Amino acid sequence: MQWKGRRGSSNVEDRRGKGGGAMIGGGIGGIIILLVVTLLGGGNAGDLLSSLTSVGSETSAPYQETQEEKELTQFVSVVLADTEDVWTELFREEGLVYEKPTLVLYTDSVQSACGTAGKAVGPFYCPGDKKLYIDLSFYDELRQKFQAPGDFAMAYVIAHEVGHHVQTLLGTTEKQMSGSKRSNEQSVRLELQADYLAGVWANHARDDLGVLEQGDLEEALNAATAVGDDTLQKKAQGYVVPESFTHGTSEQRKRWFYKGFENGTIEGGDTFNAKTL
Repeated sequence: MQWKGRRGSSNVEDRRGKGGGAMIGGGIGGIIILLVVTLLGGGNAGDLLSSLTSVGSETSAPYQETQEEKELTQFVSVVLADTEDVWTELFREEGLVYEKPTLVLYTDSVQSACGTAGKAVGPFYCPGDKKLYIDLSFYDELRQKFQAPGDFAMAYVIAHEVGHHVQTLLGTTEKQMSGSKRSNEQSVRLELQADYLAGVWANHARDDLGVLEQGDLEEALNAATAVGDDTLQKKAQGYVVPESFTHGTSEQRKRWFYKGFENGTIEGGDTFNAKTL
């Protein structure tokens, strides 16, 4: 991805070095679900509130970033700026105004309107404060633990969380969750739509911004595959439990991202009315 020397977003809040409390208890149903949430928490406030408990208080020790962290900070800022440009225009075409989210950088743990999260949760979006939260160490985890290297793999992660912000602004999250208990199937539909919206952004990053390079699409598709529920569960325990899926299979995540990349429109992401995911 061509990002060096380009505009970064001003909507980045740096909380690194400031503890936000700690996680206690056993998560939201054991190691399998925790692994799923660890990857792309996806802004499901219920997940965070039920699995994370705030204890302790913030510290204010100054944070000294490494040169690698400095470069990664610039990278995520540029990606966020690109999402702002793309979604501002797409919302304008729909007669809407895009409200830019804030991206919060943190280390170890952070306090949000959805509760206190440790870095094990991974990148997540909180609809309560309309902010994205990322511990930059996830980039190394994505590359090493999940074998999904490349800058555009990380760009996909950011775009996915921004996709949840788009859902919040359009009212689709509230609509999907209102009137009935939150089910795993509802969660999967929201996550796959966020993958679709990440693909929509990638389409315009290629066609309108012209920043994609050879191999970028493959990096994103590889990342989407790596964080599928079935892949994670099989790696963790050797078998899968489909009824416990909260984000979708590797095939589904890859397919919906690519569908968004092909279509480039908001309307094509209606996974709620689809007979099959």
